[in-house]
Amino acid sequence: MKTFLSTLTRVSILSAAVFGAGHALAADTIKLGEINSYKAMPAFLDPYKKGWELALEEINAQGGVLGKQLEVVSRDDNANPGDAIRVAEELRAREQVDMIFGGFLSNTGLALTDYAKQRKIVYLAAEPLTDKMVWQNGNKYTYRLRPSTYMQVAMLVPEAVKLHKKRWALVYPNYEYGQSAVETFKKLLKAAQPDVEFVNEQASPLGKIDAGAVSQALADSKPDAIFNALFGADLGKFVREGNTRNLFKDVKVVSLLTGEPEYIDPLGAEAPTGWVVTGYPWYGIETPEHKAFFKAYEDKYHDYPRAGSVVGYSAMKSIAAAISKAGSTDTDKLIAAFSGLEVDMPFGKITYRAQDHQSTMGAFVGETGLKDGKGVMTSFHYVDGASVQPSDADVKAMRPQD
Repeated sequence: MKTFLSTLTRVSILSAAVFGAGHALAADTIKLGEINSYKAMPAFLDPYKKGWELALEEINAQGGVLGKQLEVVSRDDNANPGDAIRVAEELRAREQVDMIFGGFLSNTGLALTDYAKQRKIVYLAAEPLTDKMVWQNGNKYTYRLRPSTYMQVAMLVPEAVKLHKKRWALVYPNYEYGQSAVETFKKLLKAAQPDVEFVNEQASPLGKIDAGAVSQALADSKPDAIFNALFGADLGKFVREGNTRNLFKDVKVVSLLTGEPEYIDPLGAEAPTGWVVTGYPWYGIETPEHKAFFKAYEDKYHDYPRAGSVVGYSAMKSIAAAISKAGSTDTDKLIAAFSGLEVDMPFGKITYRAQDHQSTMGAFVGETGLKDGKGVMTSFHYVDGASVQPSDADVKAMRPQD
């Protein structure tokens, strides 16, 4: 907290002098501040940006919101919590945005969550998965779109139980997201299968995995199954080294996020088969809502959407719906509007829960396979986020009272 306040104080001195600049111009539009780690995480965030830009174009073409056009002022946070605070303050004070949205990594998302509370500004967290954002560190100013770490792990645990495996090994990035994913997996699996054993844990610095050593350590522990929470470049290295060492032969793998195109596509023909994963099989979703989104995205970008595309698109649609419901950009009215807000998105209707400000956006669960030399999801089904939430009593115990 001291570091946050010190950073905020220095930024505030600089920004105070320009607090009133441009107010008259802002009256013609509703200004939104967007913050993300574009330079550090381009594979996910380039499609994400295309998603919210598509939604922004659609909303403004239909007349905007409250008779005004939406305008987005975007900044890069360099995947650094301190920079996230700095650019958030710039957006609030200099650009006079009405609310902020975005975030990718859990640590930057938590920094923005605290910033929203300190500065009393609404923050819609689009990407960060950390459970703390809506539970232990939750506040009345912060809402979150994407299904959380707990929710996605809870989607996978029933599939893990069906495997009837006793000896589990765990591999994950050693920061908030990975630690939380493993803690939740162990808790939920143990509750469903009391005889389970956890025989090995491999936690690696994000983006710096020694995949050969990790794979060998896992192989030496002779697990029946592996729970994996790696993603991005770390996932690719782990898959390659694991294949080299026959780590996955006769060993089932349950894996968060691996079915998302951002992470499975770069693996090409090296993509694993038979892994149980969460993801986004854009090529096989036949609902009217998704078909309409897919066509609009393909027509605009001449490319297929990724998971980030859906998140960006749905974030912008959520913001427009909240402002419309509020009838204003007043902070208190926006907070009230987000509570219980229903939004139509490419996966169907979602709701922002009043009890913890988490949306009920779900994800697809299936197995990985190969088709035409590329990784795909097979035998997949959609899991509604409303079905994988903790009880209201548990949420109340974890979340501070606003």
